[in-house]
Amino acid sequence: MALHIHEAWILLFVLPGLVTPAAISHEDYPADEGDQASSNDNLIFDDYRGKGCVDDSGFVYKLGERFFPGHSNCPCVCTEDGPVCDQPECPKIHPKCTKVEHNGCCPECKEVKNFCEYHGKNYKILEEFKPSPCEWCRCEPSNEVHCVVADCAVPECVNPVYEPEQCCPVCKNGPNCFAGTTIIPAGIEVKVDDCNICHCHNGDWWKPAQCSKRECQGKQAL
Repeated sequence: MALHIHEAWILLFVLPGLVTPAAISHEDYPADEGDQASSNDNLIFDDYRGKGCVDDSGFVYKLGERFFPGHSNCPCVCTEDGPVCDQPECPKIHPKCTKVEHNGCCPECKEVKNFCEYHGKNYKILEEFKPSPCEWCRCEPSNEVHCVVADCAVPECVNPVYEPEQCCPVCKNGPNCFAGTTIIPAGIEVKVDDCNICHCHNGDWWKPAQCSKRECQGKQAL
């Protein structure tokens, strides 16, 4: 009986040594969620410094390769110090440009206004028009309107009238002038009352008539 007890103690001391750490699988003892999260946070990503360039979307480019990063429309070259991007002097956009595209490195004008705008109306290039009876205008290739205003001569009468669609006033009754408050025609003597005969100055239609007194008609003899 004593022999059996002694053999049992020997088995108890020998069996733990037969179970090695390699025999225990991690799958048999899964880590809890906290340990898994901490292991994911400690993931190590590749370091591309000196080896390549990474754009905003995570794409990797080799040294010397040209690419367009997400924050710029201008091409860049991947160098050991990182992306080196072109900064060109872009041409100025035409002030009359009506459609600009920004797809490339520099903005590009796709459509230039090919008309003139004057007083709310549009006119074609080189089109001539008259916005008023006294104006003659043309739409220039620069999209600007150049106008000439007629210079009217001084009318030869004191009562000129403006006819529809005519720029300058006209003397419908011919040259005349004032004799007091009476309008008399030019070129003839006019008896304006019983004692005065008047006529207009030659060429000076804006001056009052020149009058002379004659013997008054109807004067009773003393």
